[in-house]
Amino acid sequence: MRYYIVDAFTEKPFGGNTAGVVLIEDGKEFPSDEFMQQVAAEFRYSETAFVKRHGEAEFTVRYFTGCGEVDLCGHATVATFGALGQSGAVPVGTMCLNHTLAGDLKVKVGGKVMMEMASPQVLPAKVDVERLHSIMGVERAPENLPVMVVSTGLPDIMMPVASVDELNALRPDMDALAQLSKELGVTGVHAFAIEDDEYTAHVRNFGPLYGIPEESATGTANAALTHYLHHNGIINGLAECRFLQGEVMGRPSVVETSLLDDGTIWAGGNISVIATGTLLA
Repeated sequence: MRYYIVDAFTEKPFGGNTAGVVLIEDGKEFPSDEFMQQVAAEFRYSETAFVKRHGEAEFTVRYFTGCGEVDLCGHATVATFGALGQSGAVPVGTMCLNHTLAGDLKVKVGGKVMMEMASPQVLPAKVDVERLHSIMGVERAPENLPVMVVSTGLPDIMMPVASVDELNALRPDMDALAQLSKELGVTGVHAFAIEDDEYTAHVRNFGPLYGIPEESATGTANAALTHYLHHNGIINGLAECRFLQGEVMGRPSVVETSLLDDGTIWAGGNISVIATGTLLA
């Protein structure tokens, strides 16, 4: 099986968020779940995507961490279709259909890869904010912005903090955060701060329940944040957003989102393929 190692949400190698992409050979079925999880664990990236082609522009993508399968992964989707575009397997300008456990989603392969996210939802999970802030090490939070659980394919806790300095100072208790995430049925916490600069927000994402202490770029969570900001009146409809993530990790990433007039949210960005090879196992 052919594989790619791809940095998503960056134009430069060794930035953004890295994903493995494994192409299932034409006519073959997905290997066992155990095998795919073992490959993801061996690659040691937060997610590895396994891609099966059904037609010229139709694919099924399954996403694995070293701990198990997840319904959807934004940066691995960008990595997948970016690699397919750069290799010539999918012509630039093609609108693809991506079958995932989170639903059937559209992905446009162009100079940037932009993916339609699952329908945005504000979920009714009740978050003990005092407990959350204690786990995350939050000193100050904006009074006008609530903590909410939002999903565009994967549910995350949206947690505002007062400034970028305080965002960068967060040092979560990972064991306690994993336990809280399990109790609430969420992937993790997407913390953000709004500054008066070129970015809609600066963000950090933590998912220790799935073996990911921190991610340098998350498409699904930033799409969910786009819905959160619209829901709370921070951005208007038809918004174009840019989120800066990964600063603390030394892997700055820019995740771009678009809120369209039909209520759909698209997320994406650039990629850099850093390696390719053949999986012999």
